[in-house]
Amino acid sequence: LYTGLILFTLIWIAPVYSTLITSVRTLDDIRINGFWSIPSEITLSNFSTAWVDGNVRRYALNSFIITLPALAGMLFLSSLSAYALAKFRFRGNRLIYFMYVGGMLLPFQVLMLPVFRLTNAIGLYDTYAGLIAFHIAFQLGFCTFVLRNFMIGVPDEILEAARVDGCSEFRNYWQMMLPLTKPAFAALATLQFTWIFNDYLWAIVLLRRDALKPVTAGLASLMGQYVTDWPLLVAGSLIATLPTLLVFLFLQRYFIAGLTLGSNK
Repeated sequence: LYTGLILFTLIWIAPVYSTLITSVRTLDDIRINGFWSIPSEITLSNFSTAWVDGNVRRYALNSFIITLPALAGMLFLSSLSAYALAKFRFRGNRLIYFMYVGGMLLPFQVLMLPVFRLTNAIGLYDTYAGLIAFHIAFQLGFCTFVLRNFMIGVPDEILEAARVDGCSEFRNYWQMMLPLTKPAFAALATLQFTWIFNDYLWAIVLLRRDALKPVTAGLASLMGQYVTDWPLLVAGSLIATLPTLLVFLFLQRYFIAGLTLGSNK
């Protein structure tokens, strides 16, 4: 058992080790000795070069410009719809809920051409707003599904007592329901931040200008047609992983809880 675990651990660590070593080497050293050799020279200049000359600082800023508004928008809108579906009984309630669940089962690859044409037709192609709007819309089903199942567990008596005291419905949602669903919000925020920040496909589908690209798509521009500066590219990739790594380290328990949140009735 331990032999198998050690073997799998070494297999998992191998690319991580290669990445860390490559980021502090020179391109000439790799060309001469190969990726897996012991480096003959160690340098940290690749990180500063990637940050400044590789424009990673601009790409990282673009990632935050896209991720934070999309995260806020999807949590706010999904919490509204989840509150309505969880605490109100009306005709079509189940139908709307199943539409959200059905949307989660739709492979996102089939949406590439329709979304591209739609954003181009309404003038949102190659803009921050187009990519932010897509992330909000596409993740709305999953967030509503999770929050709705969580809100169902909140006792109706709490909300009824607030209504008797004259609390409006929106205030009931804002001051009563949201504080009680903080664990679900934290788990969703952690998951969604990681997913959106690491998105690559939709960044290259909906954005054309290099100045607007997030860090995942921007790093691709560091690859040359014939020659690629691998230490520079790997150093930029490591910088790009820091935000999601820090979010995971500080909110690890919420991230793990989010993997199963909403799966139980």
